[in-house]
Amino acid sequence: MIDLATEDVLFEQQRHVAVITLNRPAKLNAVTEEMSGALVKAARYCNEADDVRAVVLTGSGRAFSAGSDIRELDKYVTPWDFRNRGDYCDSLKVLRKPVIAAVNGYALGGGLETALICDIRIAATTASFAAAEVKLGWIGGGGMSALLARSIGPSNTALMLMTGDPIDAQRALDWGLVSEVLAPDDLLPRALELATTIASRAPIAVETAKANLSAAYNMPLDQAVAYERDIQTVCFATHDAAEGRAAFAEKRPPRFVRA
Repeated sequence: MIDLATEDVLFEQQRHVAVITLNRPAKLNAVTEEMSGALVKAARYCNEADDVRAVVLTGSGRAFSAGSDIRELDKYVTPWDFRNRGDYCDSLKVLRKPVIAAVNGYALGGGLETALICDIRIAATTASFAAAEVKLGWIGGGGMSALLARSIGPSNTALMLMTGDPIDAQRALDWGLVSEVLAPDDLLPRALELATTIASRAPIAVETAKANLSAAYNMPLDQAVAYERDIQTVCFATHDAAEGRAAFAEKRPPRFVRA
């Protein structure tokens, strides 16, 4: 495996699970251009590596991520340069493998967007979430409004977008922003447990389930159901599906190989 870790973005692989840690705790893991590039490389590697079947994303210190490093934003000469910048949120959108966000602390602005892009979100009791950009004079640009509205509904989204005020982990759970809230020491072990369970399933079926869920949000109901039937057929033709049927008949655990 190539060395993907940098000082500010750590990368390790535990069997079939990749763990990416934003590691700039003194700055609440605010993302720099270099960190964004490291996330792009990590995402590309995870997509291409057959032995990576699930990804865990977390932060070090008191924050998951405080979003973009504000001090870097003034370097863009024009608003158009800013609009066309490489964005760390985009790097995660291309991941075909399932991603679990283990939100350990502050998830602010682009940090909240980063968590929203992940497929599953779990949080420590110390976590808090805010769409804080309005306090600085702009709004989020990585999908904040659409992704929040899908998760917590339009009224709750409006509250967060228009006040910029944070919500705590319990409210995030009540609103459906996260799936579980755990003690801080239990957060990463639980994320790894979930990722390991997902990694034990048929890899193509898991990637297909992720693609199908995304399609379901973007299609009318009839088309979404037809699309699901079509990609179910694709899965059914794989070696893993044949192995699943054989294992069921032989009453043994399946041995999935992503084929």
